[in-house]
Amino acid sequence: MCACTDVRSERTYNPWIGLTLALLSAVLIGSSVILKKKALLRLLKKGSTRDWLWWSGLLTMGSGEVCNFVAYMFAPATLVTPLGALSVLISAVLSSYLLGELLNVVGKLGCLICILGSILLVIHAPQEQEVTSLEEMTKMLLQPGFLTFVALVLAACAVLVIFVCPRFGRTNVLAYVSVCSLLGAFSVSSVKGLAIVLHKGETNSGGPLTWILLLTLIVSIATQVNYLNKSLDSFSTLLVYPIYYVFFTSVVLLTSIILFQEWYSMAAVDVATTLCAFLVIVVGVAMLHLFRELQVSVCDAQVQNVLQ
Repeated sequence: MCACTDVRSERTYNPWIGLTLALLSAVLIGSSVILKKKALLRLLKKGSTRDWLWWSGLLTMGSGEVCNFVAYMFAPATLVTPLGALSVLISAVLSSYLLGELLNVVGKLGCLICILGSILLVIHAPQEQEVTSLEEMTKMLLQPGFLTFVALVLAACAVLVIFVCPRFGRTNVLAYVSVCSLLGAFSVSSVKGLAIVLHKGETNSGGPLTWILLLTLIVSIATQVNYLNKSLDSFSTLLVYPIYYVFFTSVVLLTSIILFQEWYSMAAVDVATTLCAFLVIVVGVAMLHLFRELQVSVCDAQVQNVLQ
């Protein structure tokens, strides 16, 4: 009886630690965007090339990414990745107070929707940790289903990079964003594997897999950043970020189902609610970004009702 309980406890996440780290990551990353933007405004006035506020924003961004990395040790990817949308909410709220940017009534409603979706996601997140060691990780990686998934993702990336992006990259927002999103399958998988290495102290016993995961993480992130920057050079951030969030998170959720099998122990109602929560967050993010330039306030809405 005790042995079963011990095994059960070893295979259970520490969701509150993971949740805290994921939320802290969102706060830090969202704040870093404001710090760097404020620094750029100061640099334009001064005419200099660097500012301490810019370095603070860079350090804050790095700290947020570290928190996000560690969060994967204690919580499922299904929970950690979608909560990244809260950084968009935080940056939007802070920009209205610190940068004087208008957060209209649609944006405020989008913030509330994001919070609602996040709460639902936390409540119905999977509790059972299916991968707890590198041995299990190796078995998962070598499963025929995941190998087929990897082959399809690599083939899609190759087609996009070689044929689609050179021709349509600067005219179709989906070209560059699709490359960034598909590579999320590799970056998140590598982060999860390396998190297991650090959490279990298996650096010496991990063998080649540890270095393979590290190399995969570096290559995938570098490529993602490259194509995301290309996308931002060609299209507005108001268009790029909502699409990127939806595509990237969808790929990560699919990867978590195939590789980590995080949803296998979930009840049907939890799976359905998790999907609905993700869709709710998507709607909130879209409202924050796509309608940011729309000059609508509560007073305007009241006036329109009176006139009607």
